Amino acid sequence: MRVFNFSPGPAALPVEVLEQARAEMLDWHGTGMSVMEMSHRGKAFISIAEQAEADLRELLAVPANYKVLFVQGGATMQFAAVPLNLSAAGQTVDYVNTGAWSKKAMSEAKRYAAVHVAADAGEPYASIPDVASWSRSPNAAYLHYTPNETIGGVEFHDIPDSGDVPLVADMSSTLLSRPIDVSKFGVIYAGAQKNIGPAGLTVVIVRDDLLGRARADIPGVLDYAAMAKEGSMLNTPPTYTWYLAGLVFQWIKRHGGLAAMGEVNRAKAAKLYAAIDGSSFYANPVAKNARSWMNVPFTLAKPDLDKTFLAEAKTAGLVTLEGHRSVGGMRASIYNAMPVAGVDALITLMQQFERTHA
Repeated sequence: MRVFNFSPGPAALPVEVLEQARAEMLDWHGTGMSVMEMSHRGKAFISIAEQAEADLRELLAVPANYKVLFVQGGATMQFAAVPLNLSAAGQTVDYVNTGAWSKKAMSEAKRYAAVHVAADAGEPYASIPDVASWSRSPNAAYLHYTPNETIGGVEFHDIPDSGDVPLVADMSSTLLSRPIDVSKFGVIYAGAQKNIGPAGLTVVIVRDDLLGRARADIPGVLDYAAMAKEGSMLNTPPTYTWYLAGLVFQWIKRHGGLAAMGEVNRAKAAKLYAAIDGSSFYANPVAKNARSWMNVPFTLAKPDLDKTFLAEAKTAGLVTLEGHRSVGGMRASIYNAMPVAGVDALITLMQQFERTHA
């Protein structure tokens, strides 16, 4: 029996995608081999890669003057790739700090550039700094922010205006959850293991005019221009993960595209937050105007009951609800593949548990 998996990542995948992958595991489209056995330069895999890129471009309405890259290393590798590609040594770069992943991105960038903190939400990182209060550097190479903080459950619901400065976003837990205007960004990067596919793949979307700015000593596998020139195959890519991501793109298209995903995700989040707010036993620490659609942290009025709650949840088929070790409590990650039925089951458990233990 499959459970409702609320993991923040690697996250649940759509059952339809898993079933298709199972059916094609030993023999992809009459080739007599699995996708994971194919040469990445063979016609079969090239067709898979090209279709995946075409579908992603269609879903996101990616403008023609942007390259779409499928690379390795996770979003964490992009923490270094961004300053190495977009800034000269010692040049000022602006960062907005809204939590754990912003901090990690800033820490890595400090190795290569002069990081200026344009805004800092401050402890306990439960809100978004008012854009009007941001202190922007006049000659920054770019402005970086994290649209959704998976650990704290803090999310931007509007795209900040960066003016003429390229806007860079770590969209690991945002990309494909709703429509976005790609044209407002210089670079978007996203680890796959939330809404895109299994861990091991990172999608990078970069505007053409930002290619070719990389430092001379940048490693080739981090150089956006080099990767774009080679069709994301400067080295052997994570072929099977790329294939599975392509299946996810097709699944999203079959289910109404990003507009439909956004409507469902908004409704799931609203339903769960309403259950939390309507209770005196559960609480969410995030400012209401900054609450994440994707990651919903909540605490129990009696923290000593956390382990009991998790045990009862597991018995009910609801797993990986434990909050991040730095935050505690619970966290329900409700990405695209989490059905409404999963959220309903969680709410039912929460209500039953409150009646028993309040």
